[in-house]
Amino acid sequence: MLKTWFEITLWKRIMGMLVVGIVAGAFWGEGATSISWMGDIFIRLIRMVVVPLVFVTLVSGIIAMGDPKKLGSLGARTMGMYIGTTAFAITIGLTLAILLQPGVGVDLGNTARELPGASALSERLVGIIPTNPIAALAEGNMLAIIFFSLLMGTGIMMTGKKGEPIAKLFDAGSEVMLKITHLVMEVAPFGVFALIAGMVGTGGITKLFSVAPLVIAVVGGCILHMLVVHGAIMKFILKLPIGRFFQGARGAQLVAFSTSSSSATLPVTMSVAEDNLGIKPPVASSVLPLGSTINMDGTAVYVGIVAVFAAQAFGIPLGLTEYLLIAATTTLVSIGTAAVPSASLFLMATVLQVLDVSAAQTALVVGFLFPFDRPLDMLRTVVNVTGDLSVATAVAKWEGELDEESFRAAPIE
Repeated sequence: MLKTWFEITLWKRIMGMLVVGIVAGAFWGEGATSISWMGDIFIRLIRMVVVPLVFVTLVSGIIAMGDPKKLGSLGARTMGMYIGTTAFAITIGLTLAILLQPGVGVDLGNTARELPGASALSERLVGIIPTNPIAALAEGNMLAIIFFSLLMGTGIMMTGKKGEPIAKLFDAGSEVMLKITHLVMEVAPFGVFALIAGMVGTGGITKLFSVAPLVIAVVGGCILHMLVVHGAIMKFILKLPIGRFFQGARGAQLVAFSTSSSSATLPVTMSVAEDNLGIKPPVASSVLPLGSTINMDGTAVYVGIVAVFAAQAFGIPLGLTEYLLIAATTTLVSIGTAAVPSASLFLMATVLQVLDVSAAQTALVVGFLFPFDRPLDMLRTVVNVTGDLSVATAVAKWEGELDEESFRAAPIE
């Protein structure tokens, strides 16, 4: 029995248990929350490996570049791609919201909900530099960890021969953490089962039907962004097969869907990038951790639609200037926002403020969306992770760090 189980590829096991979880949640109802501890264990396991995995593999990846100039080139291309794809995402969201008009005739009622606390953008940018790297590691402050890892890797690389013992230590540590990640992923099917069953059991999917136009706009926007934007990157810019990219990415997409967290999915994303898409460690270990923190394509689609939804619901007229303000604000504040709890809600509050929507009105919007936000958040996370892998593939090819033979081969799953 066990042998048969392990002979099935991991993504198929995850997909199978996801379907079983939906069925179990539908029949079991709120009783499905009794197995939520299984999902909690999976989330804790995967979060357990995120910080050491990012730190060790990012330092190892920087060292492997061997040339500080290459780091600058990689960083510029990575940031340019992430900002560019986010801008496309917000444009798609705005376009669909204008066409479908999800907020027309909506009564938000008495649904006010407290907004998450948010610090100024300048404070978040300053916070990237840790005053205590050990504390940053302990707290899981991803941007601070990435910043310190970049410095550490660059320092070891510039030290040359004297730094070789430490370089070998990080290289070995990177291999060890990837092995641990593979072990943790064997728990994924059971964690996914528990998470999905609990979500469906508490009415997560049925609640979507009450706001069909908004849901159609968000789902359509997410699918369009993945297929059109990232599909175009593969086919027309990189000259790589689109189907092969999505086939290789599906393991990470399934985990992203069940966990609703790009950071929690990061170990799987890195594994998929190297094993299935042929992205070499120097790029995978630097581009992907950064993407899990700042790349918010799915959230950008969502926030664009919600901004227009709110304006329509409150009768606020929108012109070209307002649409440009929404696009620019969402793109800019997405950088560094992932460290704030309820990142999409924070983005929403910031963007609505640009449209002169009051705090009380914003609270009504958040309260209206909150009950069914989880299923949509699951889909947004899939878009985010797909974007991380698409950008990493592009940067890897441009930097000569993509094994195209591995990319085109059948995925290892």
